[in-house]
This record gives sequence, structure tokens and C-alpha cells, in this order.
Amino acid sequence: MLEAANAWILALGSQYNVNPYIFAAIYVGAIPFFFASIAWLVRRARAGRSTVAPTMLAGFFFVSAYIYLAIFGQDIPLWVWIFLAALIVYGAVSTIRDTRRKIAAATVDEPGDS
Repeated sequence: MLEAANAWILALGSQYNVNPYIFAAIYVGAIPFFFASIAWLVRRARAGRSTVAPTMLAGFFFVSAYIYLAIFGQDIPLWVWIFLAALIVYGAVSTIRDTRRKIAAATVDEPGDS
């Protein structure tokens, strides 16, 4: 059964010129870097410093697997791009809300604010 699933995944990947295991490795491998960028962003925001660099890095890590798909993929159906765009927009909005909450909570909880 695992062999059949593996063959199906690899066949699907070769149909679109994308190695699904590379895609998955980029997707999973970017997660710690994404969270590190968000932590860096929160620290810089709390300190009143520019958050451009950590925001750009977080965005890059958030979409890195899809960048791989866009560069190497061929004949990807339009519905896949629409679905991915919806996922990215939802994820971005959710991340922005969560990050703003963390920044607000960190500013309220700063020591020395008596």
C-alpha cells in the first residue's frame, strides 16, 4: 500500500515537473525559520525598531515551497493556484493578527511599567 501511494505521489510530481519530496522538505524545513522570523519581528517591534527585514523573511519562509512550485512546476492547473492564493491570504491574515496580538501583549507585559 505504501509503495502504491509513493508511486502515485511520484507520478503526480513528474507530471508537473515537481519533486513532491523536495516540496515537502522545503515546506516543513521553512517552519522553524518562519517562527524565528516572527519572534525576531516581535522583539524588534517591542523595541520600536524597524520590522521590515523580519517581515520580509517571514513572508519568504511562508511562501518558499510555493516559490519552488512556481519556478519548477509545469502545467500546474489554474485551480491549484487559486487554492494556494486563498491559503496564502488566509495564512497571512491569520499570522498578522497573531503577531499583532503578541506585540500588544509584549508591550503591555514589559517590566518596569508600573
